[in-house]
Amino acid sequence: MSPISLILFLLPSFYLSHSLPVCRDSCADIQIDYPFGIDDGCGAPLYRNMLNCSATFAPLFTPPSSSISNSNSSTPMLTPTIATPSTTPTATASALFFQTPSGGYKVESIDYASRTLTIYDPSMSTCTVLQPHHDFLMSDLQSAIIPPSPDTVFALINCSIDSPVLNHYKSLCFNFSADHSCDELYDSCTSFKIFGMLSNDTPPACCFTSYNTLKFMSMNILDCTHYTSFFDVDTLIKEDEKPLDWSYGIKLSYTLPDTGCDRCRKSGGTCGFDVETEGMVCICSPTINSTRQCGNIINQPLSP
Repeated sequence: MSPISLILFLLPSFYLSHSLPVCRDSCADIQIDYPFGIDDGCGAPLYRNMLNCSATFAPLFTPPSSSISNSNSSTPMLTPTIATPSTTPTATASALFFQTPSGGYKVESIDYASRTLTIYDPSMSTCTVLQPHHDFLMSDLQSAIIPPSPDTVFALINCSIDSPVLNHYKSLCFNFSADHSCDELYDSCTSFKIFGMLSNDTPPACCFTSYNTLKFMSMNILDCTHYTSFFDVDTLIKEDEKPLDWSYGIKLSYTLPDTGCDRCRKSGGTCGFDVETEGMVCICSPTINSTRQCGNIINQPLSP
């Protein structure tokens, strides 16, 4: 084959570029692999700009007094730590964030074997910390391809008697186990006991529900002052763990697009996409792209 014929033969598969992305494979201590990417043009286009690796600024928290007096008793009672940011932020190391229309949420882990990603909402209440509510909202695309997992439960706390989930939409509430109920949160969690104290020791309504409830109704519409979320519910049922030991956060289950990435990776390339057309490309070097693979597949048979 002549040199000119060889060039013409290679052109459909490989092309030069002077602006190929450098695809970082980690952020902090979290591995970044397909379908995700933290550099534009890396990973799958469906997950474009969903992850962000950046330095964070955490506010300094000044907790209030550690006790409160009950009007009916002289015995002091412990209250939860209520996060009150000061005016002075403090810089922290880089961290990985999952970006949604309602903000950025720190990524705690990515499990590529189970195709799950765990995030944490810093505005969420837990069993020990009480926070003002902040709506958690995903885009329609995110809800379709990386929704909260079935074993993630959202608990709406301190709901008014007029809350939709206690009236017309009460079917949206459930107990995920006969051993775990809203009353358990009020009884066991320091942060939520305060609501019983403020209502003459009668805890207000609470609702265990799924993300779909929050997707269609904001916290203001739901008329609940706080929320928390936890995952691995199946484990909680089997081991009968108490609320203080629950895994607080949101687990997301993602789908893996079939774009031919396996062929690219087996040939030594990195899966990416054209930032203009969003068509799949195989990044073979800082200056060479391929439409499918880089040279010969390395010690692996090609999938049909």
